[in-house]
Amino acid sequence: MKYNELEVYKNTRPIRKGRGISAGQGKTAGRGTKGQKARTGHRKMPTGFMGGQRAIMQAIPKLKGFKTLHAKAEVVYTDVLNDLKGNVDNFLLAEKSYISSPFVKVKVISRGELKSKINLETQFASKSAIEAVKKAGGDFKKVPVPMRAKKEEK
Repeated sequence: MKYNELEVYKNTRPIRKGRGISAGQGKTAGRGTKGQKARTGHRKMPTGFMGGQRAIMQAIPKLKGFKTLHAKAEVVYTDVLNDLKGNVDNFLLAEKSYISSPFVKVKVISRGELKSKINLETQFASKSAIEAVKKAGGDFKKVPVPMRAKKEEK
């Protein structure tokens, strides 16, 4: 028989609480003195419970409104599109630094006059922006947000 093959058994009895002073866990039996948790039948108190007085989460002031996780579309105006030609999509707008990334929602809004003929391919456009693009001889096509390329697994 080897040392690591020895079987060790637990050799302790359960502690018998509340059986007198000489037993080691007598009288208050490790519950402290008085109070709700010292009594029999007490259950676990809910988080933030403060002994019957107003709970901490009810006492502190709350922030008004709510924070949305919905990402807002980045705005591009029609007058800045005059220096572009051909197909205008998220990648071209990001390359020209009109938007922060090609993977964000884009909304085109009418401002000024659009003179160049472009084929606009974005997620959103106002009615007046679509009219301005068509008046200049171009076209608008609604497309979904481009997805990032997934990383290849090793």
